[in-house]
Amino acid sequence: MPEDKATKEKLLACAKQEFLEKGYMKASLRSICKKANVTTGALYFFFENKGDLLSTLVKDTLNGLMEQISAHLYMEIDTNAQTAMEGDASEDIRAAKEILHYLYQHYDLVLILLTKSQGSAYENITDRFVEVFENHYTMLMEQIHEKTGIPVPDRYFQHWTAHMQIDAFVHLLTHVEDEEEAMRYMEQIVSYLVAGWAGTLSHSR
Repeated sequence: MPEDKATKEKLLACAKQEFLEKGYMKASLRSICKKANVTTGALYFFFENKGDLLSTLVKDTLNGLMEQISAHLYMEIDTNAQTAMEGDASEDIRAAKEILHYLYQHYDLVLILLTKSQGSAYENITDRFVEVFENHYTMLMEQIHEKTGIPVPDRYFQHWTAHMQIDAFVHLLTHVEDEEEAMRYMEQIVSYLVAGWAGTLSHSR
């Protein structure tokens, strides 16, 4: 029913405000209901609990982000060793900017995930992203090793590199509110990271 949809959307809007202001742990369902001008019974009609409310709020944004990341990583595996060894950053810059634009389009929800989700199922979200990139680098380096014989860097190095990449996004989102400014920094950051990878591979030959 239209009124049910409107009530649910109002609850989600008020929940977003509450999570941004107080974080997940201190957020109050009673406060959310008061802001939405509904009873707690109405909230429980739509959501099982506070965790379900947060999940409903962020899941589409998170799924969309994972789709973009997966597309980029698939492309990187497909183009494989040659680009990595040459240090050509152009495609990585394009992909990073595309992902960054998506993050800024969903800025409030992303901030909730990154900085306000302690105590929820999403509190270790950055570690989950790091794991995705670390596994990707393992596959990429094994592919490069098969084609060139270059030794695969140890797992710690791949973990550290994955952390650097994720931390670059997190730092920009939490310190630079202007998307255009963040884009300029991202181009410099990605160029630096790609040059580092190329240098590592060249040194390992």
